[in-house]
Amino acid sequence: MTYLPHLRHRAGALAAAFALVAMPLTACASEPEPPLYTEAVPVAVPQGDNVSASRTNAITRAVQRCSPAIVGINVTEVREQTYYYRDPFEEFFSDPFFNPFGRRRQPQTRTHKYEVKGLGSGFLISADGYILTNDHVAGNASKVVITLTNGEKYDAEIVGSDPIADVALLKIKGKNLPFLRLANSDEVMVGEWSIAFGNPFGLFDNNAKPTVTVGVVSNIGVNFTQPDQGVRGERVYRGMIQTDAAISSGNSGGPLVNADGDVIGMNTVIYSTAQSSRGAGSIGIGFAVPINRVKDVVDRLKESGKIDRQFYTGLDVIGIDEEAAKYYRLSRAEGVMIRRIENKSPAEEAGLEVGDIILEVDGMRISRDEDVKVAIFDGEVGKPMIFKVLRGDTERTIRLIPTTPPQRQQRGR
Repeated sequence: MTYLPHLRHRAGALAAAFALVAMPLTACASEPEPPLYTEAVPVAVPQGDNVSASRTNAITRAVQRCSPAIVGINVTEVREQTYYYRDPFEEFFSDPFFNPFGRRRQPQTRTHKYEVKGLGSGFLISADGYILTNDHVAGNASKVVITLTNGEKYDAEIVGSDPIADVALLKIKGKNLPFLRLANSDEVMVGEWSIAFGNPFGLFDNNAKPTVTVGVVSNIGVNFTQPDQGVRGERVYRGMIQTDAAISSGNSGGPLVNADGDVIGMNTVIYSTAQSSRGAGSIGIGFAVPINRVKDVVDRLKESGKIDRQFYTGLDVIGIDEEAAKYYRLSRAEGVMIRRIENKSPAEEAGLEVGDIILEVDGMRISRDEDVKVAIFDGEVGKPMIFKVLRGDTERTIRLIPTTPPQRQQRGR
């Protein structure tokens, strides 16, 4: 790069020298020396409608088409906090003079209820008012208010929610509402355009318009789990779409669309090193739940409002690293091994055995502990799981049916 100006200088000088040789001597005396650098030729700039046409592209068309169906979500959640209450007369009654028998008063507990307000994003998927968002946005809300891009506000009903898949389905009373088309997320390509819509940091409240960020699909089929901040266990993020389109706190529940304006995923999780009192900011690593997974969950929620994830298998597993392989005298340090099975559990009844190495669950390859968590925690009561295990030198396929935990069965009786 640094040598480019010198080359141009020499090229200009050589061209001038050849021109001098080719010209008559009289011309050389009367003509001025040519400049070292030629001036740039002015480029005609389109005017009027041509300028607007040059600015319009697939991204702007997708934004114009999708924006009316994006909604801002404001939620109110009632939480409870239980704490020990200290009786102010405790010391008085502990005095032997006033309490000769030494009876201590039992500590008291009190419950304090308080409201927590939050916000998020969502999008309409039908003309009659069905809205998609994340469970962590609205799944446990006592009140949900939806704001449309025309400024209208609606109270929303929670039709159903699945904490494990982190999907919630809402409904407002409306007709002829704008809505988005859902794509086939199995056809998503790494490197294609991705457009994220949402309500980062509550900016939707400023002018009832969604924020738009653009990037590419960075990766597909990403699996991981994340502890739920509540008491419902771990969320399972399976087959996630990674994007570098900026996603920040408040974007959760908004759509990730392709250049055609069709929804390929629902913005859900970000990795961030930046954190403030208002939330986390984007560093270009965001994840969306693939819309095909969302479709499956929504169909179930429309039927019954929930998916029964309260099951157990009776399995206890350990990841196989070099140290574990050496300790258990295994031929390879790969996969996950069953180290304990509860008596009379679904795992025992299915025929799994201690020492089996789990290779696959429902077609998903297992190579680490996290893979087993993703595959198993995503199950539900009564839905069969197909295990492929290695027992000795033989591969076996075993069908396990998760059941309701024994404690829950006893409570039911």
